Amino acid sequence: MTYSKEWETIVGRFGRWIDFKNDYKTMDCNYMESVWWAFKQIYDKKLVYRGSKIMPFSTACNTVLSNFEAGSNYKDTKDPALYVTFPLVDEPGTNLIAWTTTPWTLPSNLACAVNPDFIYLKVLDEEKDKTYLIAEARLKDVLKQTNIKKHKILEKIKGKELVGKRYTPLFNYMDHMKETCFKVIEGKFVTKDTGTGIVHCAPGFGEEDYNACIANGLVTTGNVPMPMDDDGRFLPMITDYAGQHFKEADPGIMKDLKEKGRLVSSGTIVHSYPFCGRS
Repeated sequence: MTYSKEWETIVGRFGRWIDFKNDYKTMDCNYMESVWWAFKQIYDKKLVYRGSKIMPFSTACNTVLSNFEAGSNYKDTKDPALYVTFPLVDEPGTNLIAWTTTPWTLPSNLACAVNPDFIYLKVLDEEKDKTYLIAEARLKDVLKQTNIKKHKILEKIKGKELVGKRYTPLFNYMDHMKETCFKVIEGKFVTKDTGTGIVHCAPGFGEEDYNACIANGLVTTGNVPMPMDDDGRFLPMITDYAGQHFKEADPGIMKDLKEKGRLVSSGTIVHSYPFCGRS
């Protein structure tokens, strides 16, 4: 409290009016105890629960970043851009197709989200004899990006009719969750601006993914797979890439997907992405 009077003078000069004589300080014991008391009342009424929140994270500094920190340091960077298939279990030969610029999140995929209000097309690639589900509004761009030259529209389907359909996962790392996961869920956040109209969801790595998977009962708070340590290296459960930094794992993941026949096309994209300003 050595300089408290100087502080009062400066605050007054700012034109900020405070009742200094009847103030409280967060270091005062009676203030702390009043907060504890208020929290206890809320707790006793069962209005408090332990939750999780997806936050920007700096693997170089081993710490979360505020949204402001991440949001104020966007930089143009080159990333992979992949189109990946998710074959439907009950419709052999028909594949959901999703676009991603983060291959390192694919081992943690638990769901694919569609917008229930969109129209989706069942599209046959006549040259490769493969059938894909794509949002009608995204068809032109997807055909161009995936180099599909000859196609045929087989069926139109409302997004809500796809909800609940199960698909074959890309990897087997999350097999312990197959009873509830690896299915199509509803996601109003899915837009017509980019991608295919189908979004791959890895709830440990994206706020919208997390919220959608929680809302659809695929995962519960405190039970969300996030198989990476604070240095950004895969944990042992991701057996093929254990110990690798997530960005270093990108080429291996892409090679693996190609060998499995799940990679429709790959390229690169230069886009604006948030970086840690300290590292």
